[in-house]
Amino acid sequence: MQQVVDQGHRAKHYFSDQWELYQLLVYYPGKHTVSDGKTDTYSVEGDNAELRHYLARLARRSRCFSRCIKALRNAVKLFVFAFNRRQLHKHAFPKFPAHVFQFVIPS
Repeated sequence: MQQVVDQGHRAKHYFSDQWELYQLLVYYPGKHTVSDGKTDTYSVEGDNAELRHYLARLARRSRCFSRCIKALRNAVKLFVFAFNRRQLHKHAFPKFPAHVFQFVIPS
């Protein structure tokens, strides 16, 4: 697990649940904080759930997976593009329903 942390992006703060392994890892140069609840991790978990919901290749126990890391990166980039456009639309027009697929192709 230390190798995963070492290869990840650097951050000033790292938040995790109370799993004992997280407390044994070295987070350089950031500071590791154990959250009492989900207040520091819920938004990340929500984003992960959105990705798993919309991209079958990221769903748990899925047979749809990317053998090519480039294909996976492109799929995530396309999803993020469409999802962000939808969020901006929902913010501007909260009473009108909008689905992610409607924002894949720029209008």
